[in-house]
Amino acid sequence: MKIDTLCVQGGYQPKRGEPRQVPIYQTTTFRYETSEQMADLFDLKASGYFYTRLANPTNDLVAKKIAALEGGVAGILTSSGQAASTYSVLNIASAGDHVVSSAQIYGGTFNLFAVSLKKMGIDFTFVDPDADERTIQAAFRPNTKCVFGETVANPSGAVLDIAKFARIAHRNGVPLIVDNTFPTPILCRPFRFGCDIVTHATTKYMDGHSAQVGGCIVDSGNFDWAKHADKFPGLVEPDASYHGLSYVKTFGKLAYITKCTAHLMRDFGSIPSPFNAFLVNLGLESLHVRIRRHAESAMKVAKWLKGQRKVEWVNFAGLPDSPYHRLVRKQFDGPAPCGVMTFGIRGGRKASIRFMDALKVIGIVTHVADAWSCVLHPASHTHRQLTDAQLRAAGIPPDLIRLSVGLEEPDDLIADLRQALAKVK
Repeated sequence: MKIDTLCVQGGYQPKRGEPRQVPIYQTTTFRYETSEQMADLFDLKASGYFYTRLANPTNDLVAKKIAALEGGVAGILTSSGQAASTYSVLNIASAGDHVVSSAQIYGGTFNLFAVSLKKMGIDFTFVDPDADERTIQAAFRPNTKCVFGETVANPSGAVLDIAKFARIAHRNGVPLIVDNTFPTPILCRPFRFGCDIVTHATTKYMDGHSAQVGGCIVDSGNFDWAKHADKFPGLVEPDASYHGLSYVKTFGKLAYITKCTAHLMRDFGSIPSPFNAFLVNLGLESLHVRIRRHAESAMKVAKWLKGQRKVEWVNFAGLPDSPYHRLVRKQFDGPAPCGVMTFGIRGGRKASIRFMDALKVIGIVTHVADAWSCVLHPASHTHRQLTDAQLRAAGIPPDLIRLSVGLEEPDDLIADLRQALAKVK
């Protein structure tokens, strides 16, 4: 099936007399007939369900659809995009290890890496995603376990050269993890360019209606963990917590997601409710229609903003003069990477805030990539925990406004922007 059909029918094909929609298995536990049946599940000798904290049929069906959309071998849903980022790293890195990450990533993820995971003993080096290969290579250490980046950085809009980062990661014997939240697999499929693992905040375009918080991890199945066994003993060597089982030897290409489920989800329990997974699936059924409309409308709005005297700058990779225009043509299925852009108002931070406060149709909310158009001032809101130096490194000047173009009529959005600009002196 092609990707538009996968959005509607991927992951679940009901048989005669079965529900048309993915069923909601709203249960914590599952019954078995013998003790041995349950024991085999706990030993990973048999597949099935025994407790929703580890896995649930509704969640797995939706994860299967997202994995199909990305072209991966398996996926797992998490309770948030932040949990997906956390698990994607913790599944292969632990105290004493090191990770190379793009500096231009979501502020919450930056803080997760630079503060929280650092307290757990994992060190991070942040690199400019636009730097040359030699500069990025210098960040690697013998104990580096992976590379992390965002397809389209939130909020800076920087576009990751996936092939470049994959090339460097593989040269050092580690996988590339890419957060593909903004483009979704409809507009970009990172596995095509050498990425190994993809994460998502399903809270954003995949849901599209501000109805749930969730995340997802998808494994391409392409990284050879056994070839680099010394770097990834948790996947290759026997796991004492499962009677000496080796994930790679037992599960092959499913090793990464199986370990994530059997180990991290078992111990940390960041699983979404089955009902939240059900809501994600409803969003996925129309994703292919919505994301293209978001991108198309964003292009129209970005071109209008470029022509306004009171607008200092516009950063949208879909514009022909964007420094990422070549990458967009190479990596994305369409002229624009998503519906999110950034711009600055002449007059700096105060002028930007005055402009935002004057908007009437476009709302000021923490959310992004939604059916409703919304704006945010990252330096004052999502990234206010960062220092000025960290803000600059993340590509966030003080006047930066993030605009997420929704599904409204773009002319109405332009009218709202126009009247708000008129109130900026």
